[in-house]
Amino acid sequence: MQANCTFKIQSHNKSLKVSDLAHPPSVPFKRLTHCLLIDYIVCIGKCTFGEITLDLCNKFRDYLLNAKQLKHTKKKLSKNAASGYFSTFRALLKKAYKEKLLTENVNDFLEYIEWDDVVKEFLNQDELIRLAQTPCDSDVLRRASLFSCLTGLRFSDILNLDWKNIQEIAGIGLCVVIKTQKTKTAATLPLCEDAIELIGERKTGKVFPGFKKTLTAKPLADWIKAANIDKHITFHCFRHTYATLQMAMSSNPYVVSQALTHKNLETTLRYTHEVPTALLETLGKIKIKPK
Repeated sequence: MQANCTFKIQSHNKSLKVSDLAHPPSVPFKRLTHCLLIDYIVCIGKCTFGEITLDLCNKFRDYLLNAKQLKHTKKKLSKNAASGYFSTFRALLKKAYKEKLLTENVNDFLEYIEWDDVVKEFLNQDELIRLAQTPCDSDVLRRASLFSCLTGLRFSDILNLDWKNIQEIAGIGLCVVIKTQKTKTAATLPLCEDAIELIGERKTGKVFPGFKKTLTAKPLADWIKAANIDKHITFHCFRHTYATLQMAMSSNPYVVSQALTHKNLETTLRYTHEVPTALLETLGKIKIKPK
């Protein structure tokens, strides 16, 4: 059943949506949690805050663990996705209780959906150099991909990266200064020489004009294959590459976490079990050229 994102749970004249959270998660999680909640409520009938019970919440938890994806309706929702959506739902309940729309804090009696660690594919240093030396049919795909490996920027941030985001910072040098698309977190990322070379001379408009989502499918797969890299590498794996190589080079995990705009240090520490000096000290150590 396709959800209607405009549906609201109502309490008297007051309505509340996942998007109303004081400290909301990323936009995709807000939207998808809301849609899944609507699908569930449509199945059980209209629901007011006065009708929210522990039993209803636990059934929604079970529903998430067995639900199909909204976009790919034949595929089951992953456990980690269900975990994220349920956490967003719990945040909604917390706010509802705080605003006295619920008479008891049902969160106290709800169990989290545990997050499963997953293997994050990434390129090691030798593979990254090999990829950089391999011809790519799309120059903008090549430059954007390697730029992600050197900065850790997500696809959405590179897609929208504008020359006004490339700024000279006193005492540091050329930096990317942005508010990330996913988490709306402000970030200032120093650029190494290789990254500066990839963006070329200053212009106006998009830094990577012509870069688009379709390039990250078959064109990217063809390039990876041409480099004789036997891994399932998506564009997001370049962000994993940056994180993993930075941590392996003994960067301060707090600094790397800040560069990745992670809100939780534990997310960053998944890339390593080592904790040891600062981002500027390791700047330029990730290579795309042989020695």
